[in-house]
Amino acid sequence: MRRRVIVVTAVHAPSAPFLADAYDSLRRQELPEGWEWRWLIQEDGTSDRVAPHVPDDERVSFRQGRPGGPGVARTMALARADGEYVKILDADDQLTPGALARDLAALEGDRTIGWATSRALDLLPDGSTAGFPGDPEHGPIERGTVLGHWARHDYRAPVHPATLCVRRDLLLALGGWMALPASEDTGLLLALDAVARGWFSSEVGLLYRKWEGQATGQSAHVDTGERAARMAVVEARARALAGFHWRFPPGTG
Repeated sequence: MRRRVIVVTAVHAPSAPFLADAYDSLRRQELPEGWEWRWLIQEDGTSDRVAPHVPDDERVSFRQGRPGGPGVARTMALARADGEYVKILDADDQLTPGALARDLAALEGDRTIGWATSRALDLLPDGSTAGFPGDPEHGPIERGTVLGHWARHDYRAPVHPATLCVRRDLLLALGGWMALPASEDTGLLLALDAVARGWFSSEVGLLYRKWEGQATGQSAHVDTGERAARMAVVEARARALAGFHWRFPPGTG
C-alpha cells in the first residue's frame, strides 16, 4: 500500500494557463520508496476556461465550485484528500526538484513537527529569479516564532505560506484556511505556529511567480482598512489558540 502526499491547488480562469508549468514541476518530483503524489485542482468558480488546462493524468483530479476565494477552494478540495500530508501549490507557482522529498523527510523524521516550509524565490516575468533576506535558520521552528516575527515586522512572516506542507489531520483540526478575502494562507500558517512546531528548509522549494494578474498584486489587497481588519483577525485567532494551550502532538507541553 503506497503512502500519499496530496498536492492542493486553487485556480481561477486567469491563472489556468500556468497549470502546465506547475504540472511539469510536479512531475519532476522524486519521492522516497513507497510514496506517491496526487494533485487536487479546485476551480474557484464554474467557468469553462480552466478545464482545458488540466493535465490528462490519472493522478490529477479536477473539481469546480461556487466562487469564494482560494481559501474556500482549497478547503473544498480537502474532501478528496486521502493522504497523510497536504502540500500547497498555487496554480501560478512551481516546485523545485526535491521539494516534496525534503518536506516528507522533515515530517517523517520528527513526529513533533506538524508543518514544513522552505525558501522561496520570486519568479519574475523575464524568467529570472530573486530572493529576499530574512529567512530563518535551517531546521525546527518553535511554536510562536512565526507570530512573534510577523507582529514585529509589519505583518510579514519569516517563512512563505505558499511553501507549506502540513499533516492532514492537523490541517483539518484547524478548519482549513481562514474565511478571509486574502491572507487566508497567512492565517493558517499562524494558527499552525500557535499549536505545533514547524520546519524550515533553507533549500529553495518554490518559485513564486510574479505577474500582473495575481491576486496579491491587485489594489484591493493593499487597501489599508481591509488589510488592518485581516491582520487583526489573523492575530486574534493565533493568540487565542496559543492561549488555549492545545498542542500538537497531543500531550506535549
